[in-house]
Amino acid sequence: MSDDFLTEKQQASAWFRQLRDEIVAAFEGLEASHSEGPLTNEPAGTFDVTETRRGSDDGTDAGGGLMSVMRGGRVFEKVGVNVSTVYGTLGEAAQASMMARTGLDGMADDPRFWASGISLVAHMQNPHVPAVHMNTRMFWTPHAWWFGGGSDLNPCIEYADDTAHFHSVQQAHLDPHGADLYPKLKDWADEYFYIPHRGRARGVGGIFMDDRCTGDWQADFALTQDIGRAFLPAFVPLVEKRRVQDWSEADKDAQLIHRGLYAEYNLVYDRGTKFGLATGHDANAVLMSLPPMAKWV
Repeated sequence: MSDDFLTEKQQASAWFRQLRDEIVAAFEGLEASHSEGPLTNEPAGTFDVTETRRGSDDGTDAGGGLMSVMRGGRVFEKVGVNVSTVYGTLGEAAQASMMARTGLDGMADDPRFWASGISLVAHMQNPHVPAVHMNTRMFWTPHAWWFGGGSDLNPCIEYADDTAHFHSVQQAHLDPHGADLYPKLKDWADEYFYIPHRGRARGVGGIFMDDRCTGDWQADFALTQDIGRAFLPAFVPLVEKRRVQDWSEADKDAQLIHRGLYAEYNLVYDRGTKFGLATGHDANAVLMSLPPMAKWV
C-alpha cells in the first residue's frame, strides 16, 4: 500500500457515493409507491440535490460532497442523505481530541487528514413509522486510518416486532465477520446513543463502531460495506408496513416531543456534528439531521 492510501481512499469514497445513490433511489421509490393510507393524495416527494464545498483558511480546495434533502414528502417529512470527501489539516483542538481518543502521537508534526462518508437521517410524516439514522465513514491521517459508523432506529411509538426486525437484519449482515461483532456493536450503540441529561436512550438502538482498524484494511472496509448494505433491508420493510396506518393528534404530539430528544442529542453530544462544524464543512449539510419540527413541554 502507498503511504497516502490513494487506492483505498478512492475505493471507499466511491462506495459511499454508490450507497448514497441506492438509498436516494429507494426513498424516492417509497414516495412514488405510497398508494394506501394517509397523505396518498399529496404529491410524491423528491430530493433536492446541492453540491457542498468545505471551506479552508487559505482558500485552497478542501473537498466537498452532495447534500440531498427531501422536505414535505408524503412518506418522509424531512430526510437528508449526505455524502462527502473532505481533506486538509486538523486544527489544534481536533488534533488534541483525536490524540486523546486514539492515543496517536505526532499529529502536530503532520496534521493532514482525509475523511469520506455517508450520513443519513430520516424524519417521517406518519408517527407510526420510525425515524432512522445511518452513517458510515473512513478517516485517514499519515499516522493511522480507521472506519466508523452504524445505524439506529428512533421510533416515537415503539413496536417490538419492528425493533426485532431491524436488529435481526443488522446481525445477519455482521455475523459473517465474526459472531462476536453484533453483540459488541449493539452494546456500543446503546452506550453511544444514550442521552445522559435525560437518563434514557435516543431510540431502540442498532449498531455502532468507531476507530475500527484491525490492520487489515480490506476486511474492515468489507465490514463497513455490510453495515451500509444492511440499512435498506432493515428499514424499508418497516416503512412499507407502518405508512398505511392512520394517526391521531396525540400520536403526532408524541412524535414532536420525541424529536426534541433527537435534536438535543445531535446538538449536544454527536461527534459527527461537532467534527463537521469544527472543520469548516457546510453548516446546512452538517445540521440536516435536525427535525423539521419538534416540541418541548
